[in-house]
Amino acid sequence: MKTSENRLWFRSQMVEHEAALMRYAARITGDENRARDVVQETFLRLFRQEREAVEAHVLQWLFTVCRNRALDVLRKEGRMTTTDETGFAALQSPDPPPDAALENQETLERVFASLDRLPSRQQEVIRLKFQNGLSYKEISGITSHSVSYVGVLIHEGMKTLRASLGALIPEA
Repeated sequence: MKTSENRLWFRSQMVEHEAALMRYAARITGDENRARDVVQETFLRLFRQEREAVEAHVLQWLFTVCRNRALDVLRKEGRMTTTDETGFAALQSPDPPPDAALENQETLERVFASLDRLPSRQQEVIRLKFQNGLSYKEISGITSHSVSYVGVLIHEGMKTLRASLGALIPEA
């Protein structure tokens, strides 16, 4: 039986990481309902884990389990789809104020359109890095690519984005 302290820790992980995992799973599965199931299964697996076994690297663990489960769902269904920019933007939280959203809509559409044109591996690592704030090492653990290959994918993807978006993407 889980102690009260472990249940509180588990709840805090859900509150802190659920939205990011939903965006990630929705991007992989292309469907918000399938993503919700994937995230629910991810947290169920976390609940079953011994806290001490995952606490030091819980974010990487969550994204790895979420990714693997989402890919399992796609393999089972035999298809791979992606969410369009509108569906993906609807998953983002918290919502920006309406005036800021209007000002940034055109820019976001250009960025999403350019990002969607990148190879899927580049899209995935760029999203993990910039939308979820993960380190190269954490991304490496999630995707099973080497840390240096993660760096190459991000570098090449950003170079392509800079070329297509011009001044919207600053040099690193």
